[in-house]
Amino acid sequence: MLKLFYMRNITGSRIQLARHSKKLTQEELAIKLQVLGFHHTRNTIAKIEIGLRQVTDTEIKAISDVLDVPIEWFFNKGE
Repeated sequence: MLKLFYMRNITGSRIQLARHSKKLTQEELAIKLQVLGFHHTRNTIAKIEIGLRQVTDTEIKAISDVLDVPIEWFFNKGE
């Protein structure tokens, strides 16, 4: 039996929230990250947002820049 394992990823839902507030699709965010040298696809963004893929420190910095959100915001669940 195959079990799905969801990583503890508190930033994924915050990335999705920020992306929605900027009215960007997953594809558009991926393209903006590609311009910065990351090899992200829409599928990569989807996996991050649902917690199947963790985010590195350099990725969170780039996502922060693209979405114009302070890095700290991604870690504050109550705001």
